[in-house]
Amino acid sequence: MTNGKQIRRREYVRTLAGAALLGTTSLAGCVSGTDGEQSTVARDATPASSREVVWSLDEYEWSLTTKDTFDTIDSSIWSYEVGNGHDEGIPGWGNSELQYYTPGDNVRIDDNRLVIEAREEERSDEHGEYDYTSTRMITQDSLMVESGLVEINAKLPMGQGIWPALWMLGLDIDEVGWPACGEIDITELVGHEPSKVHGSLHGPQYSGGKSFSDSYELTDATFADGFHTFSIAWTADGISWFVDDNRYYTVTRSEIENNHGQWVFDGPFFFIFNIAVGGVWPGTPDESTDFPKQMEVEQLSLYERV
Repeated sequence: MTNGKQIRRREYVRTLAGAALLGTTSLAGCVSGTDGEQSTVARDATPASSREVVWSLDEYEWSLTTKDTFDTIDSSIWSYEVGNGHDEGIPGWGNSELQYYTPGDNVRIDDNRLVIEAREEERSDEHGEYDYTSTRMITQDSLMVESGLVEINAKLPMGQGIWPALWMLGLDIDEVGWPACGEIDITELVGHEPSKVHGSLHGPQYSGGKSFSDSYELTDATFADGFHTFSIAWTADGISWFVDDNRYYTVTRSEIENNHGQWVFDGPFFFIFNIAVGGVWPGTPDESTDFPKQMEVEQLSLYERV
């Protein structure tokens, strides 16, 4: 699960239904939304002096609290956002995306893996007609996280115009809006760069193309070739991003507050898993893009620091 590294963990498991809120500090979320190509505000940021910033996953002992191995889709945890974003008055979910999200038609369990599938097929509603369908799964008001370690084992699709994302949003989005609610991309990929994933942090004064962002690139494979572990370690003073236990980015609280404004990651955040099609960042599918496209997730694991 973690490239063979020894991570110190005393494991105990809480059922998903009983794990509505974990931790004491926040894990953020990402609006599958960027308002253009992502740019880097800070790369490999210098950490705060506090040892609370996580540089290595084996720097602390972590205790497993919640694991979803996807032998089924738990409807008490996962629900669906439907349509093309018009319900919020922003067509294309704010990114000019082309897909229509169905209420579960494009998701299934296959061999204990969650499979989200983007298809080239027509769909229409009162707002318009769409050439693609997909799924956008959320845990809003059910499974939320405020601190700790998040690990997701997944295989990501590739192809021009394909945009898979595993991310989180602040629970107060309905009250304060985006980006004031806070957003983090645990990982996302644009399909024309199949060997590169991105981790990003969005908030007031540092959202969209001005987000804090960095990337991790495989040298001899794509993320469609096999499963990888995408992780975020979160403490009161910083967030670190990992692929297969390799840290590639850290953003600190002091860095945000001293240079870029408000730190908005002290409340609960919920998960969103989706594949977008098209949009201002990945571009439009072309003749090289063969459908369907699938993102597979083996498990979601949440840990507390002990």
